[in-house]
This record gives sequence, C-alpha cells and structure tokens, in this order.
Amino acid sequence: MSNSKNKLIPFLCLLPAALILSIFVIIPIGYSFYLSFFNWNLIAPTKNFVGLQNYYSLFTDPINRKVMVNTIFYVILLVILNFLFPYLISLIVKYFIKKMQGAYKIIFFIPSLFSLVVGAMVFSWVLNPVSGPMAFILRKLGMTLPNWTNSGVLAVVVLCLITSWKVFGYNFILLLTGLGSIPQNIIDAAKVDSIPRWRLIWNIILPLNKGVSIYVLILTIVQGLAYVFTPINVITQGGPYYGSSNILYHTYLDAFVLYKTGNASALAIVTFVIFLFLLFLEVRFVERKEASYE
Repeated sequence: MSNSKNKLIPFLCLLPAALILSIFVIIPIGYSFYLSFFNWNLIAPTKNFVGLQNYYSLFTDPINRKVMVNTIFYVILLVILNFLFPYLISLIVKYFIKKMQGAYKIIFFIPSLFSLVVGAMVFSWVLNPVSGPMAFILRKLGMTLPNWTNSGVLAVVVLCLITSWKVFGYNFILLLTGLGSIPQNIIDAAKVDSIPRWRLIWNIILPLNKGVSIYVLILTIVQGLAYVFTPINVITQGGPYYGSSNILYHTYLDAFVLYKTGNASALAIVTFVIFLFLLFLEVRFVERKEASYE
C-alpha cells in the first residue's frame, strides 16, 4: 500500500502545474483550433461552420498573403540584425580584440533593460521626418528624411531596428559565451599548425559552436516576431494598408479589433505549428547534441 502511495506522490506534485498548463495553454490552443473551422464575430450567439475555408483564405486572401510575405521579410531582417551581426561582432571581440570583453557585454546588453515601448517612442522621436534630430541633421546636409511610416518596407526596417534594441545584446552574450566554451587546446593546436585565422573560424570554431548558434537562431525568430508586436502596436498599427503587419499582429487585429475570430484562430494555429516546428529543430539539433556530450 505504501508503494502505491509513493508512486502517486510525483503525480500529485505535478498536478498544480498540469492544471495551470491545461487551463492557460492546452485548452486555449484546442479551443482556437475548434474556432478555426467557424465564422464567428465573438458576439453572435451562433457560429457558422465553414470547414477549411479560414485556412484556405490564408493563402488566397490578398491581405493574408501580404501579411505572410511581411512575416518572411521580418524573419530575414531579424536574422540579419539579431543573429548574423551579433555573431560577427562576438567573433571579432573573442578572437581579434580579446580585451575588455566584459565591458562589451555590458555596453551591448544595457539597451535590452529598457522597455520596447520606450524604444519605440525614442525611435519615433529621433526618426520623425518633420521635427526629429535625424531630419534636422539631414536638412543641414541638403537631404530629407523620408516619411517611413507611410512606406511598408521602411516601416518594417525601422521596426526591426527597434526590436534589435531589445534582442541584440542578449544574443551577443549568448554567442560570445558559446565561443568561450570551445576548448582552447583545439584552437592552440590549429595555431601551431599555422592554419589561417579565417579557416580556423570557418572550419573549427563555427562547427563546434553549432549548437549554441542554432539555439540563438531559433530564439531570434521566435522572440523577434513576438517583440516586434509592441512597436507595431505603438507606431504603425500594421499600416500603411497592412504594409508593416506580421502574422502575430494580424492575429491580434483580426481577433480583437475586426472580430474575425475564425481567421484569427487559423492564423494562431498556423503560427503554433511553425513555432512547434522550430521547437522540434531545437530538440533535434541542440538538446540531443548536449545530451550526447554528457
């Protein structure tokens, strides 16, 4: 009898966490999946079953397709600004500068301590095409600052720059720490063999740091798309004509502004599947690799 009680103790300890996870994660995801097959405006007492129409419209409706293209553009820019750039700088700091690495960590990480709302307001003021400091400097040079909020491409670029305010320093520290975990004896052996530095980085350092880099890459995509929601909401609200919207913001817009619950639920499920696939990649290439080392 005591053995059966001992077996129940772990399940009882996990029960509160399981209840919270079920209430706030599993049940909402299941209900969103259910709503994705209906046309409902959150107010009507009845829901109209439309089958796969909401999923079909994600790829046929011009607005949804525009949002999907914007999301791909966001991902590319976020990867460049918040993964490739910090990776390049971390390589330079680690293997070319070497001194004051702690100072670089502090300098790059300080902006991430501030709210994205603050970052959005600061960038809006600095890049104001009429009265901002950047517009004033360019006028002195005989140039003008374009009204970037009226251009979807420029708006996406600025919004990604604002997101970099929050993400860049954290990714830089992770990548620099990963580079520091590479065994020094391997690098010293390569130097003894007179291997050029660029080949040392390309053929030895980058492959050995693959686990950390894949983790940071996935984190950049997931966190970047989530973080960019705030500056979109503060500055552009997805405009002009959905030119700066992405899949996360458009889900919010459809659900709680336009009350297109079915379309919003379909977008949410597609986003969930994409993030689930990214999680699978992390487990496949990062977690399993770490376990093999142990």
